Amino acid sequence: MEVKLQVPEREGVEVVVAGGGIAGLCAAVSARRAGARVLLVEEMGCLGGNATSGGVGAFCGETRGQGEVFDDIIHRLERLDAIAPYRPYEEREARQFDHQVLAYALQEMAAQAGVEVLLFTHAAAAVREGERVSAVVLSNRSGLTAVAAGVVVDATGEACVARSAGVPMQADGCGALPMSVMFFMREAKEPDTLPLAAADAEMASQAPMISLWPEPHGKLGVKVKVIGYDAADGDSLTAAEMAARRIAMRVANHLRSGEHAAFKFDHFSARIGIREGRRILGEYTLTEQDLRTGRRFDDGIALGRFYLDYHDPSTVRRVSRLSRAQAQVPPYHVPWRSLVAKGARNVLAAGRCLSADRVALSSARVMTTCAMMGQAAGLAAAAAPKGDVRALSGADVARATSQRGAEL
Repeated sequence: MEVKLQVPEREGVEVVVAGGGIAGLCAAVSARRAGARVLLVEEMGCLGGNATSGGVGAFCGETRGQGEVFDDIIHRLERLDAIAPYRPYEEREARQFDHQVLAYALQEMAAQAGVEVLLFTHAAAAVREGERVSAVVLSNRSGLTAVAAGVVVDATGEACVARSAGVPMQADGCGALPMSVMFFMREAKEPDTLPLAAADAEMASQAPMISLWPEPHGKLGVKVKVIGYDAADGDSLTAAEMAARRIAMRVANHLRSGEHAAFKFDHFSARIGIREGRRILGEYTLTEQDLRTGRRFDDGIALGRFYLDYHDPSTVRRVSRLSRAQAQVPPYHVPWRSLVAKGARNVLAAGRCLSADRVALSSARVMTTCAMMGQAAGLAAAAAPKGDVRALSGADVARATSQRGAEL
């Protein structure tokens, strides 16, 4: 059935950034600071993606030298006393922060930069004319609207806009990196009127991979591995969210029957955490071999350092397909070409929907590296002549990124 709709237009902008996670936020702010008019759209009620609505309150990897936009994020959290003191990546692989305070910091940062933000808004479709995306169709409580764009930065995580535009996608086959759900417990200060859960024999013998994140003020964050779902499929993602809460509640009860008996369940994160969804096929695909050899590129726009975090997607248990030694990689470049979508002149991908193979993605997806990708994408989007990102020199993009605080 063919459906034709009359979609009203809103005022066009030079750059549309779809997805307000760390990559998208950095893209939007860097493009705006470079002089472009920018619209940032985010499906949740706050910016930050997994770092806020996903409850993942830690930046993995090195938190210095990731570019001036990410530096600004860190400085704001430090001023709000909402992030752990700095230690280099070699000493600590993740730096914890208050994910609820981050949501406030990011919205103020975007507002002060002059970025136009729409929350609770989906980038529902792309309007393509030849080799260009001429407009992005948005969906929110106001209905459907179309916004014309010079350049589109897809930071949706699942390459939703790029796919709608007909950009080719990576084809990794089955076995995507598993999702995780975050939930939080609080230490009971008053007498516990709820009985502890009965012993769960299956949970005791087949407990899923969990990570405990002690938090201030008597709280405990718990991350639980969830397998067997596809983040790029609407039905599967819905099932994943519901299954994750069932699993997480069993884990919470199991924890309360042991050494964490003094804790009560507090709340779930607003959304499940996704490691891998759909990714573009770009002008270059970053590979596992690139990471293992610490490859440097003339158009390197981000420096990755995090290890290959490749959890086995076939089991809920804490099993990696790589030993600790095998997972270590030297510092490596993410090239500009991995952000440039094949088959389109004005579409960039930033964050975990970049062009990379699955093993490379397991490292490059972390928020510190995504922030650098986002900043580079934003700078390029603002500089692209007539919105043509292919007319840019990758070496020039890398140089501009380096001049704005990215240690490459």
